[in-house]
Amino acid sequence: MAMIHVNRGATSLGAFPEEQVREGIRSGRFLASDLGWREGMASWQPLSQFTEFAEDITAAKPAAPAATPPPPQTPTPPTMIAPSAGSTSTASAPRSGLPWDDRHSKGLFSAFIETLQMVLTRPGEAFTAMRREGGLGEPLLYTIIGGSFGLVFYFIYQLAFQSLGMFANRTNPLAHFVGASIGGVILIIFVPVLVVIGAFINAAILHVCLMIVGGAKQSFETTFRVTCFASGSVFPLMVVPLCGGIVAGVWDIVLRCIGLARAHEIETGRAVLAVLLPVVLCCGCAIGAAIFIPALTHLQGQ
Repeated sequence: MAMIHVNRGATSLGAFPEEQVREGIRSGRFLASDLGWREGMASWQPLSQFTEFAEDITAAKPAAPAATPPPPQTPTPPTMIAPSAGSTSTASAPRSGLPWDDRHSKGLFSAFIETLQMVLTRPGEAFTAMRREGGLGEPLLYTIIGGSFGLVFYFIYQLAFQSLGMFANRTNPLAHFVGASIGGVILIIFVPVLVVIGAFINAAILHVCLMIVGGAKQSFETTFRVTCFASGSVFPLMVVPLCGGIVAGVWDIVLRCIGLARAHEIETGRAVLAVLLPVVLCCGCAIGAAIFIPALTHLQGQ
């Protein structure tokens, strides 16, 4: 359920579910002139302009004379505006957070599944709601769970395919299978460590690329959170044999582009450029090596 953020003048009263706002209007806690905003709205509007609260405001009117009127004040426009991918404004609307932030009340498994579904199926909504601050531990735990789950299956599949090749081509397949199995088990044990190292390296590279293209409007923590929630959501796709890794890799790139645009509030094109910049650099280096190394070898031969 979408949360409704309520402001009175320049003071935030908090974010509430729709039913709680209804009760607040009827009890006098919220006024018809209070400003409200929820995801999808272009700007803040008085609660009196919300069609779903029309009956509640009408029902609250008879009790209005008994209530103490608020002190007169000069209305000022709210400083917060609705977020958009192309917005470059320094002020931003409050973020309700992902279901993962409520895992203490929802439960670890339920919060993970809800966040996974939201990021994979509604990435724009997910990264618009994602909090840009709050520490590195929460997103890191999410990507450890998702990454470990997916990579364990991926390594098991690889071990199974290698074993088939060993039994088909090796003169002593059992010895090779035992050796590969031991190496595979050791690798599976260290999967969480690999996920943690990969999360920090990927986030660091991505943030540097953002700085290069002029899109780093927020801190490294914001980029790190985008990386963790994107990767932690696509890693479980690796449970699909053969094509799971390819699908996860492609969708991870898409999620990073959307996530950086929404979290840093920059143009989508700038976010895409930052995500693809390492790929472009690697391809350029590979092409350069393919051209110059043979030429250098030829010159040395002469």
